[in-house]
Amino acid sequence: MKSMLLALGLLIISFSSMGADMSNGANNFYLSDKVTMQKVAFNNQYGMKVAANLFIPKGLDAKTKHAAIIVGHPMGAVKEQSANLYATKMAEQGFVTLSLDLSFWGESAGTPRNAVSPDIYAEDFSAAVDFLGTQPLVDRARIGVIGVCGSGSFVISAAKIDPRLKAIATVSMYDMGAANRNGLQHAVTPEQRQQIIREAAEQRDVEFQGGATKLTGGTPQKLTGNPVGDEFYDFYRTSRGEVTPAGATPQTTTMPTLTSNVKFMNFYPFNDIDTISPRPLLFITGAEAHSREFSEDAYQRAAEPKELLIIPGAGHVDLYDRVSLIPFAKLTAFFQRNLK
Repeated sequence: MKSMLLALGLLIISFSSMGADMSNGANNFYLSDKVTMQKVAFNNQYGMKVAANLFIPKGLDAKTKHAAIIVGHPMGAVKEQSANLYATKMAEQGFVTLSLDLSFWGESAGTPRNAVSPDIYAEDFSAAVDFLGTQPLVDRARIGVIGVCGSGSFVISAAKIDPRLKAIATVSMYDMGAANRNGLQHAVTPEQRQQIIREAAEQRDVEFQGGATKLTGGTPQKLTGNPVGDEFYDFYRTSRGEVTPAGATPQTTTMPTLTSNVKFMNFYPFNDIDTISPRPLLFITGAEAHSREFSEDAYQRAAEPKELLIIPGAGHVDLYDRVSLIPFAKLTAFFQRNLK
């Protein structure tokens, strides 16, 4: 693990050109008087409760069925971080929207807390389609999805096996499989990967015999001078975006369990991404984003119709909540065109 942290630290230092004023224009907790929000819950196929927020534009014609959009939060986050913002903004444009907590996170069910399960994460999005399809205001044939950061890879995974997701957009996407196998820009060596796997296996022995659950990764607890870690700190550890769900502590948010995090090693969301065609894909990433490589990789592998939109001057976390940089007009046009 020390060798992996060293590799990531060296990688983080390489991004020293990123701007210092990372919270300029941020509005993660945006509220709208044009939209109503209600808490809802539904079960996924495994009988696990998925907690969500349902957003409905005020004055929506109750006699007509409307297009809907599901929004997934960044990996390790909760729906109140970025997902609610996107759901609110898209509801302002006339869509019924739904932000959800992935299983094991936030208000959704699942133990141990903070566990990693890519299959169940993808299932949560299909369960959201199940739920929306029963809502009187929603046309079940016109449901799209937005995945932010890690959820970008989860919605791709879901869309490959769920054709009910008619249009798919990702923002600041992380391929959580590649990020864990290889690190950013392939900074993790095969030897470091094997060490991570060994540590997780040894920790399973500890926890099976009653030892404490160990967490890994996540957001730093203090500024370190490394721009990637500091970028996440500025969102998750400050009033800009900090949310501590019930049962968690500020010290444990965003951090997955060590023993489950290795499941990402077996996660290959971009394999067969071309099979999503002819449903459209929109990949949005920042020109300065450390995660840009993942959107570019997915775009290259995907079949038409597809589009890659690179936002000048934007870093990875900028597109979580900096409303002046997030291309809501582009997202609106994409879903209006493809959820007719």
